[in-house]
Amino acid sequence: MALGPVGQSMERKLRDAFAPLALAVIDESQRHHGHAGANPEGESHFRVEITAAAFAGRSRVERHRMVNAVLAEELKARVHALAIDAKAP
Repeated sequence: MALGPVGQSMERKLRDAFAPLALAVIDESQRHHGHAGANPEGESHFRVEITAAAFAGRSRVERHRMVNAVLAEELKARVHALAIDAKAP
């Protein structure tokens, strides 16, 4: 499934911030239809799988905070839930 404008923005911001070796931004909104926080227009629940050198030596919590900081705008506005798998190479 192709990403909509929110997912595309997230992907662009993550690429710019971390220059990842691998990145997948996955819209899982359809799996949460009707749940609290689900937007009927979609793009409310995402999963990010990212591998970047910037995460080397960082704890899991620090990695999540780094990703959340980059995506702060989306998290305040449209994104209700974000699952993160952030790894160092």
